[in-house]
Amino acid sequence: MRILVVGGAGYVGSHTVAHLVAAGHDVTVYDDLSTGHAESVHGCRLVVGSLHDTDRLTTLMREGDIDAVMHFAAFALVGESVTDPAKYYSNNVAGSLSLLEAMRAADVRRLVFSSTTATYGQPEHVPIRETEPQQPINPYGFSKLVVERMMADYAAAYGLGYAALRYFNAAGAAASGQLGEDHDPETHLIPLVLKVALGQREAVTVFGDDYDTPDGTCIRDYVHVDDLADAHARALEQIEDGSGLCVNLGSGTGASVWEIIEACRSVTGHNIPANAGPRRAGDPPRLVADVSLASRLLGWQPRHSVIEHIVATAWRWHASHPLGYRSAPGTG
Repeated sequence: MRILVVGGAGYVGSHTVAHLVAAGHDVTVYDDLSTGHAESVHGCRLVVGSLHDTDRLTTLMREGDIDAVMHFAAFALVGESVTDPAKYYSNNVAGSLSLLEAMRAADVRRLVFSSTTATYGQPEHVPIRETEPQQPINPYGFSKLVVERMMADYAAAYGLGYAALRYFNAAGAAASGQLGEDHDPETHLIPLVLKVALGQREAVTVFGDDYDTPDGTCIRDYVHVDDLADAHARALEQIEDGSGLCVNLGSGTGASVWEIIEACRSVTGHNIPANAGPRRAGDPPRLVADVSLASRLLGWQPRHSVIEHIVATAWRWHASHPLGYRSAPGTG
């Protein structure tokens, strides 16, 4: 297929592009490189452009005879979305509307969308099923929920076929060692802990150690980025005009903050100092996915469910690329 991957120079996007290229698809990446990295795009064309440039997107789809679109282009920092919601509504919502209009103008009817568990807010039931009420508690989560609703409306009115994939905590790095996680600022737990092992941070802070969990720290569901890439390819095969599917993507198991730190200590062989800090507002004790629907609809199962294995792939990337994609040739 001829696939346009919007935001394909980002973390999950670049891993998905590599998966698609390896499967023989003709891929074009469209990214403004505001948070993505040109160095992460291999084996396909990279077009640098804005999500708001509807005309350019339309032309790109028409001239490339595009069959389907994958949409990863979103800002995704929860805290920032609270302090600067305009940035999130402008990019995540208005930008997605621009993309949908370009698809409509070019008569491209298949879309796979990078959604998030943040659309659920603080769930009443864990593991979380797709039937859980979507009640986001921050602008980031709400912006993703709005796009889910937009796609459903476009499906009913214009025949769009779509898949909304609600990620839990994306983690790990490609087995090839070419791709990994490089955010600025970094907010994800595993790379933050590994930065301590690299000597780039003095210690890691544990936000709350008095939750109602076995070791008192929050439990989250970590899903390997290569498993996410596989799910996107599978979802594309299941899309039908005029209808949509919404599924959770996680490992189906949870790991606590202390368990992540211990896994990083074991994998790296470094004594990683950790300090207890106060709870962060709005942090639920447990967020774990029920992935039975993804298994049933997509035939998908996470292959990397052991947290030490996920951490090991991340460590291989960070140790060989201590400065991310800016690392000098001699360091990785």
